[in-house]
Amino acid sequence: MPTIMITGAAGFIGGHVAREAERRGGLSLRLMSHRRPPAGAAGADPTTAGPDPATAGPGAGFGHGPGPGAVVPGHRTVRADLSDPGSLRGVCEGADVLLHCASQIGGTPEANEAVNARGTAALMAEARRAGVSRVVYLSTASVYGRGSFRAARPEDLIRNPGSPTSGSRAHAEDAVLAAGGVVLRPHLVLGDGDRWVVPGLARILRALPGTVEGWAARTSVITAHDLARLLLGAGLAPAGDLTASVYHAAHPVPVTVRTLLGAVAAVAGPAADPAAEDLTAVRARELLAARGIAAQGLDMLTSDHWFDSDPVWRDLRCTPGPDFEAAFKELAEGYRRALLDI
Repeated sequence: MPTIMITGAAGFIGGHVAREAERRGGLSLRLMSHRRPPAGAAGADPTTAGPDPATAGPGAGFGHGPGPGAVVPGHRTVRADLSDPGSLRGVCEGADVLLHCASQIGGTPEANEAVNARGTAALMAEARRAGVSRVVYLSTASVYGRGSFRAARPEDLIRNPGSPTSGSRAHAEDAVLAAGGVVLRPHLVLGDGDRWVVPGLARILRALPGTVEGWAARTSVITAHDLARLLLGAGLAPAGDLTASVYHAAHPVPVTVRTLLGAVAAVAGPAADPAAEDLTAVRARELLAARGIAAQGLDMLTSDHWFDSDPVWRDLRCTPGPDFEAAFKELAEGYRRALLDI
C-alpha cells in the first residue's frame, strides 16, 4: 500500500486531493497541515491557532482561500510549518509519494519567500533524505506573468513572475525540479472551497456597466476535482509514462471569457446588463479603480490565457471531466450560496 504525503491537506486543492485519494482506496495517507488539521483526520487539534500558509491553493491572478478541509478519517496528520524548517524534520519518513499542495498566497514578500521558496527547498531536502520516490508540486500559470497565451506549451514559455507570490513559487518549482520532481501549472481553478476566483469575477461584473472588448478572450479552467485527479495521477504514474517534468493542468478545451462570466453572472445575482455597453479596457480599468478593485483580474480577462494541457491527460491516461458548462452547472448552487455576501 503506497504512502502518500499531502501538504496543505486542509486547504482548497489539498483537501480535494485527500478526498480523491480516499475515494480511490488502497493508499495510506499522511496529511500535513500547519494550523487547521483536515476534518476527521487522526490527531486533529482544533485548538491550534495562528496563520496557516498550508491552507492556500494555487494562485492564478485571483488566488484561492481556505477550503473546507478533507474528510479522511483514520489517516495520519502531521503538523509542520513550511516557514520553520526545523518542524519539517522527519515529516517524509516512510512516504513513497509527496504531493506538495501548500503555498503562501499573498501577504508580505518575506512570508512568500519563507514558505514557498525556502520552505519548499527544506521540504525537498527532507524528501531526498527519506527516499521519497516521486514529488509533485502544485504551482501556477501565474509564474509566466502578464501576456497573451494561445495553446501555449511550457517548453515554449519563459517564466516572468510579476508578484512576490508567483516569484517565490517559481523558486519553489526550481527546488522541486532539482530534486527530480514534477510540476503542474493550472490557471483558473473552480470548485468547492474557491474563495477568490468566482467571487473576484462577480465583483468585476457588478462594477462594470457592460462587456469589455466583447469578452472575446479564451482562458483555461479546471475543476478542483479534476486537478486533484491529475495531481494524484502524476504521483502514482509509472516513471516511463511521464514525458515531461512540467505540465499545464487544465481542461483541454478553453472557455471564452464571455461564457465564463455568463455562468458567473447567473449565480452572482443582479448585475449590469451586459448588452448596455461594450467598454474599452482603459475605461474599464478606470471604473474598477473607482471601486477599489485591482485591474489585474481585468487584464486576465481581456487577453487569451489558454494553456495546452493535452500532454498531462495523455501521459496519465486520464479522461478529462465534463466541459466547463456542464461542470459549472454542478457547482452553481454552492457558488450561489457562497456569493450571498459578495
